[in-house]
Amino acid sequence: MTYAVTVETCIPDGAPEMDELHRVGAAALLEQGFDNVEAIEGPDGVEVDLLDTVVAVHPAGAILKVFVDAPTLELAEDAVGSLTREVLERSELLAEWTVASSEVKLHTDLATESLEAAEGPEAPPSDPQARRAQHTVRTGDTHEPVSDTTDHEAVVRHMATRLRAFVPASFGVLDPEEMEDGDEAFSVSAETAELAAGALVCASEMLIDELFEDVQALAEGETNVADCQKPLWHLDQLPPRYALRYDVLFARRFLVTVIALTTRFTDGSFQQLGCVAEELALKLLMEQARGTLELFGLLDEESSAALDSFAHGVYEDMDFEWLYDDSKDGIDEDPAAESLGIAPMALGSWFTPFNDGRYVHPYAVDESVDARSDA
Repeated sequence: MTYAVTVETCIPDGAPEMDELHRVGAAALLEQGFDNVEAIEGPDGVEVDLLDTVVAVHPAGAILKVFVDAPTLELAEDAVGSLTREVLERSELLAEWTVASSEVKLHTDLATESLEAAEGPEAPPSDPQARRAQHTVRTGDTHEPVSDTTDHEAVVRHMATRLRAFVPASFGVLDPEEMEDGDEAFSVSAETAELAAGALVCASEMLIDELFEDVQALAEGETNVADCQKPLWHLDQLPPRYALRYDVLFARRFLVTVIALTTRFTDGSFQQLGCVAEELALKLLMEQARGTLELFGLLDEESSAALDSFAHGVYEDMDFEWLYDDSKDGIDEDPAAESLGIAPMALGSWFTPFNDGRYVHPYAVDESVDARSDA
């Protein structure tokens, strides 16, 4: 059986958050440590085969998605947990890192087959986004699945405090002292702003988790999004004109871009979107947030307006939507577009910073940008 083990590692308590250079180094050390392992020996000499590892580093640690072939779920979890600790201990620079948590999940296609086989009134929803949200939204700070008795609204609101880069005004809340006559009709309540903020945090967790599975689906099939025979969560929602070019490397770069963007949302450092890939990542995140609220019966006119206000404030323009419009096919490749104030949108420039002041994660940034900076 193939299992996906999500491992969260943390830097030592009291240590300063890692800057860009340290994150690149930590990612390299972790990837090297796992690349040197083909199998893990479990209890009684039972071997667990290591299939693939995806590493995503953030300022306070790293999230690893480790895919293994193991006889049991428990063995997969124990083996990967032990291996992660060993990799950290063997690396002098990461020796004081800790493993904060780990979670084993059935591989995407196996879980999908099981869910599709379910019948009856209690069967999970057929829509993958709704199904995922129903079973993975976490209760408070615990990792317990949502049950029928869960206060979904309280769960979502609880997450709002983690969205540190934004204030209630970002969601359309107006200062009563600055409002003029008629503004009340357009103002969002503080309670609704909190709900929208929490939905974005919940959506970030789900989006990242599901993109890990999309990456694995492409890696295992050695394929691209257009030819992938396995179910995908999000990568097939990107502009379809480039589906043949969404391969494993692209998927990894896009995943790291999503992690970098949502990290800046939650650590308070966000200023502006850095590239076209981040614009597309935010589009997926907004759709996930709306889906989360709708699933729990929390999406109404006001909460929708709060999310719209948030998106309007973060996006500088909506030119990227032309990538979804077949009538605009070719404008992304037209060199004259930039003279009209349109940022380059060809796939080769998706991970290129809009300007020197924008941030794109070093793992994802286009090689041509690195070459210019080294010149």
